[in-house]
Amino acid sequence: MLQMNLPSTFGRVTSRLHDWWYRKEPLVSVRVTSPDEAKPPVPAAYMPLYAYLERRYATRVVLTFEQIEALLGFTPPSPAFADAEWWTRSQGTKNHHSAAWTAARRTATPQLSARIVAFERLP
Repeated sequence: MLQMNLPSTFGRVTSRLHDWWYRKEPLVSVRVTSPDEAKPPVPAAYMPLYAYLERRYATRVVLTFEQIEALLGFTPPSPAFADAEWWTRSQGTKNHHSAAWTAARRTATPQLSARIVAFERLP
């Protein structure tokens, strides 16, 4: 029959927990990134939408306006809700927002009445 010395086992565990909890040295944080990885030309405000679309494997990603707002952390400008061209015109000097999906190699097709936008991966 296996006998365990519970007080000494418990004492060792609690001692290790105590040492871990009250340690003096800070935890080391390491972030591994590729140094040659280029940043996409996306404005910082629209970077969360870019990152979300870039990491989706699906050919088609459909997001509601509410989901887009949640990703961005702010409400897009009013033309996004009323003008389909806000989503479909190519990247230019006035519309830096479109860089979020063009840099992720996707097109945007809004359905304003349904309050959704379909992002299709380019071939």
